[in-house]
Amino acid sequence: MLVAVKQVRSIAEKAADPNRPPLVMGVLNVTPDSFYDGGRYAETDAAIAHGLEMARQGADLIDVGGESTRPCALPMDGPAETARVLPVVEALVHRSDKAISIDTRRAEVAEAALDAGAVVVNDVSGFTYDPAMPGLLGRRKPLAVAMHMRGTPEDMQSHTRYDSLLNDVADELWERAQPALEAGLPLENLFFDPGIGFSKTWQQNLVLLNNLDSLARLGRPILVGASRKSFIGHVLNNLDPARRLFGTAGAVAMAVAGGARILRVHDVAEMRDAILVAHAISQALPEDEAA
Repeated sequence: MLVAVKQVRSIAEKAADPNRPPLVMGVLNVTPDSFYDGGRYAETDAAIAHGLEMARQGADLIDVGGESTRPCALPMDGPAETARVLPVVEALVHRSDKAISIDTRRAEVAEAALDAGAVVVNDVSGFTYDPAMPGLLGRRKPLAVAMHMRGTPEDMQSHTRYDSLLNDVADELWERAQPALEAGLPLENLFFDPGIGFSKTWQQNLVLLNNLDSLARLGRPILVGASRKSFIGHVLNNLDPARRLFGTAGAVAMAVAGGARILRVHDVAEMRDAILVAHAISQALPEDEAA
């Protein structure tokens, strides 16, 4: 059974068109321990209500995750993760017309979500954690996000040494996507995420955001998830993720200026405004050039 082809094509076309505003992906953590909103939407009814609210606020995609991947987070098993996310995915598919994404490293969780109507698989491991993931992506052909991370959430912050940060991230992303492409995932269904906050120091996160255009050679739309992350806290000297809204807006605007085509955010209404304004500015040309 293939995913909803029309919805996949629509999202892929919008993400690939730089003349359109970037897409907004709302974060829906159905977890007790995520770094910012852990426990807030752990109950199914609360998660569904929040997902529907993000849809009303203008999210183009809603990313449902059942496992925390914050630094030092411990893994959970597939059946438990599926039990967390599946009722939420099913409800949002039936009660919203927004594209639903499943944020998971496990093929069994991804397949259950695709069966329920999700159309995006967002894998923080870049399709490397579960050997069955590339085959699933090739067989089912959803939209698929390969994120850059070294190691696992438990040990990723011990893998921050790079020969060349920008080149290594680009090369490793492309290398990790190859098995899924060879298994049959269409290239036009593939997105890349440089992994802000994953296997990066806070300074390296700033370098990546200031040089997103270096990933243009990958030839695929770039997703950026910088929302309320700790590098913003370092810049602001503020350890409380709840006080990073305006810092997030700054990071989001810079990501848009750098060519990001999907922004993964917690605060949909506020960041949608920031995205639209940043995109409008980035598209503005002097009159003599616009003619």
